[in-house]
This record gives sequence, C-alpha cells and structure tokens, in this order.
Amino acid sequence: MLVGVLAGMLASGFAWVVGEPQVDLAIGYENQRHQMLGEAPEPVLVSREVQSNIGLATGIVVYGCALGGIFALVFAYAHGRIGHLSPRGTAAVLAAIGFMALILVPQVKYPANPPSVGDPATIGSRTGLYFAMITLSVLAAIATVSMRRQLARRLGNWNSTLLAGAAYLVVVAAGMVILPSVNEVPADFSATTLWCFRLASLGIEAVLWTALGLVFGVSAERQLAPERHPGRWAGQSLR
Repeated sequence: MLVGVLAGMLASGFAWVVGEPQVDLAIGYENQRHQMLGEAPEPVLVSREVQSNIGLATGIVVYGCALGGIFALVFAYAHGRIGHLSPRGTAAVLAAIGFMALILVPQVKYPANPPSVGDPATIGSRTGLYFAMITLSVLAAIATVSMRRQLARRLGNWNSTLLAGAAYLVVVAAGMVILPSVNEVPADFSATTLWCFRLASLGIEAVLWTALGLVFGVSAERQLAPERHPGRWAGQSLR
C-alpha cells in the first residue's frame, strides 16, 4: 500500500502537469456554451483551485493506496504460478496485464471524456457499458493466463504465449463489436482538446501502473530473494 501511495503521488504530479490544462479548456468550453444559450452555470460545490490541487492529489493517492493493496494480494497468489519468474519479473508482468486488462482495452472501446462531454441522462448506461467491458477484459485475461499455463506444457513458453494472447485479442475484439458504441461529443468541441485529454487520462494510469510494478518488484525481490542482496542481509545478520 505504501508503494501504491508513492505511485499515486507520481501519477498525481503527471495529472497536474499534463491533464489539468485539458480539463481547464473543457470547462472553458462548457462555460462558453452556457453563455451562448443564456443559461446560468451550474453551482460549484468545490472550487476549481481545490479540485485541481488537493482534490486531485487526494483522489489519486487514495486510489493508488487501494490499488497497491489489491496488487499485493494478486502478487502473493500469482508468484510462482505464472512461470519461473523472479519477484521483480512477476510484479512487472502483473502490472502490464493489469494496465492492459483494466485500463487500456476498456478505454479503447469507451475512451475517457472531459467534464463537458456527455449527456447527464445517460451516465448510468454509459457507466454500465464501461464496467461490462472491464469485466469482459478481466475474465478474458484470467482465462488467457490459465490457457497459457496449460499450453506451455506441450508447446513451450513462446508458442503458448502467442496463442493465448491471440485468443485474448479475439475475445475482446468480439466484445467491442457486440457492445454498443457511445459518442456524445458535441460537434463543435475541440478535437485537439479531446485527443490530449484522452492521452493524458491513459498517461496517468500508465505512470501509476508502471511505478507500482517497478517499485513493488524491487521491494518484493528484497524480501523474497535475499540471496541477491548478500551485503544487505549479511549486515543484518551481523547486527
């Protein structure tokens, strides 16, 4: 969980530098739209300054802390069961799989949108579709790992990985075709702002998962493979 906090701090820094300018542009578009329609802007319960600083950091760090705890549980189960990998290798593989299954694949089908995009009346259905895509992706990833382990006994690691990966792509591609698309972006919304916001959204998650996998891997290897750090453990034994 401490590693998750660290990863969350790095991700919040990235979000503040890269993501927040795009959010400001989107909010500016929304305010301009209200003015053109003669509508009063919606009341703001929390100031924009608080949202973009303390609120942003708190939300991402808490998310990172919870994710770190879940990641540790998954690592404890997976280590030694997904091949002859070191603790560092296991953590890296789990982080890559987690980012792909939970973030990248669902956002290919339902990409993130800035605050001014989307009909409030459809938020329930849009959320349901997004979580349906996440569920499909995660279940397919779990089945892929199990399939790879079974095939490795007969086909070897390389061939089994390729076949299992292809099966995963087929399943998620079928899911993307079957699930309905959602496009509620206003025609006059800046394509550049939309593109940059979506890239920033993926970038935040990429920083979080990368930091989590790398730092957790180093920490786990120090705990589970002390023979690789003889100086450190010898010093402890002398004490």
